[in-house]
Amino acid sequence: MRALAIVRKFSTARSVFYVPKQFSQQSQQQQPNSTEEAFAPFSQLQQQRKLLEFELISTLDGCDDLLQIKQVHARILRKGLDQCCFVLTKLIRMLARINIQMDSYPRLVFDQVRYRNPFLWTALIRGYLLQGSLRESVVLYGSMRREGIDPVSFTFSALFKACSEVLDASLGRQIHAQTILIGGFTSDLYVGNTLIDMYVKCGCLGCGRKVFDEMPEKDVISWTELIVGYAKGGDMESACALFDGLPLKDMVAWTAMVTGYAQNAKPREAIQYFERMQNAGIETDEVTLVGVISACAQLGAVKYANWVCDIAERSGYGPMNNVVVGSALIDMYSKCGSVENAYRVFEAMKERNVYSYSSMIVGFAMHGEGHAALKLFHEMAETETKPNRVTFVGVLTACSHMGLVEQGRQLFASMEKYYGVAPSADHYACMVDLLGRAGRLEEALELAQTMPVEPHGGVWGALLGACHIHGNPDIAQIAADHLFELEPDGIGNYILLSNIYALAGRWDDVSRVRKLMKRKGLKKNPGYSWVEGKNGVIHEFVANDLTHPKSSEIKQVLEDILDRLKAHGYQPNLSCVPRDVSDEEKKRILMTHSEKLALAFAVLTTSAGCTIRIMKNLRICEDCHLFMCGTSQIIEREIVVRDNMRFHHFMDGKCSCGNFW
Repeated sequence: MRALAIVRKFSTARSVFYVPKQFSQQSQQQQPNSTEEAFAPFSQLQQQRKLLEFELISTLDGCDDLLQIKQVHARILRKGLDQCCFVLTKLIRMLARINIQMDSYPRLVFDQVRYRNPFLWTALIRGYLLQGSLRESVVLYGSMRREGIDPVSFTFSALFKACSEVLDASLGRQIHAQTILIGGFTSDLYVGNTLIDMYVKCGCLGCGRKVFDEMPEKDVISWTELIVGYAKGGDMESACALFDGLPLKDMVAWTAMVTGYAQNAKPREAIQYFERMQNAGIETDEVTLVGVISACAQLGAVKYANWVCDIAERSGYGPMNNVVVGSALIDMYSKCGSVENAYRVFEAMKERNVYSYSSMIVGFAMHGEGHAALKLFHEMAETETKPNRVTFVGVLTACSHMGLVEQGRQLFASMEKYYGVAPSADHYACMVDLLGRAGRLEEALELAQTMPVEPHGGVWGALLGACHIHGNPDIAQIAADHLFELEPDGIGNYILLSNIYALAGRWDDVSRVRKLMKRKGLKKNPGYSWVEGKNGVIHEFVANDLTHPKSSEIKQVLEDILDRLKAHGYQPNLSCVPRDVSDEEKKRILMTHSEKLALAFAVLTTSAGCTIRIMKNLRICEDCHLFMCGTSQIIEREIVVRDNMRFHHFMDGKCSCGNFW
């Protein structure tokens, strides 16, 4: 009667239960119609019971709402299976799947069972875990142990997964200790894998490695989980060593290496592993493609960009069919200096989402196509796709790079009012940059000091950069003081402040900043540039480094270009060398800037008429910008330079930025 009360409590009337036709027919068939059938052998009755249990399990598996599950539960009760752990375990798992609260119906079902097996306990523990009740699950586990019930591998794997989700390594270690105390789980592959996953996600990579090393049996999941852990921690050397030792490398393992190198800013290695993966005949999915596309974007080489785009098409993940890959390709082509190809991908996409639009808007912004970015934003506003925070970062950046102050103000004001996007520190950084670049330094400072959210380094960095453009050392010192507190080891901030003082001729302040850098043990990151040569080979150049095999030829090309530029009125901008040295030494330093070396190499080794694409790790200086403008005119070629801020397209003596950078 107590068992029937459970169903009655969760049902309006007994008559609502629907008994499937096959069950009613079976019920009629099971009614004994002779004395011989009434006294069937016990083994035959057992077989009939097992068949019924499996039928009920199968029916439960097809249920997708509470009413259907209640109907099957009624059948369970009428057949006297209210104590059958096998069937009730499935019932509780199905209730958990449709998110019925464990404290209600499932717990009542569980409490009615007199002799609960570990699988029934685990079903309830897992149900609580799925609903985020880790504490209740641990309490249940304790009750299970007090009743003398030994857990099974599924019990521990569920608990380990929950610990990894809440990043509770301490609890995870305690449960790990239980597997050792109880015994019998050290050789369980499933438990071992979830244990490694828990330690990796909780940041305890050493513990994960120890579990891995002690496992008597490992599969590709064991290896891959640890490889991913090392990759996320930036230790690609250990990840590589593990990968090399993996007997059978599947797509997931290869993808872990490709994305690992891409996420750790090692694009060449990521592309090399992807090439090896292709040569090994391993299938490619969208996760692998997004990883290698990210690597191509970092490298900025058009040859690799076209290559990976072709592979995406052949693999069935082209931009027309896959919005995720399509959005990544837009970002890749934009960062490779080809905003035209990025827009072709965008137009070819049958489905577009907020990431597609945002990637294209950001692409236009970084290439100085502010009006195109604004136009696309307004087109997006007319669709069902709503802009997000990244979209607004892109469109505000576009306004900043074009000096569109009023348009930027209007967009910033509309964010929360019309689109429900609350401005973050990133958006305030865009506004400070917009005002600062336009020369409104006082307004930019006031905004940074009064903004309702805590300003981060990006806000003060934007203000410091604007002070460098407009030569304001006083506001620069205010911005720098905040940056020195927020980013004490950010050497770029010290160098920029020093340069601002040097431009103002305040050499005592320059000396003070440099002494501060020396006391902190900070060393300047060398400027370097890279350019794509023949057959897609990447050639890298470091400032003031003339060790390249073609250095003598590079030097000669630079001298020839310099002579021709001087004939057109070019004079080196000596203020770009913030050192108290002779003018001749300043000219020598300027001529060995990495982007100039890369330019000369490209002129020397590429065909006339081809676009020259140069990537740089730092911001291009004013003299190099002027040099590139003039060179584009005298050699009659387009020169595209990507620095750490944006793209500059030099053509016919002019830059796409309109000198507003």
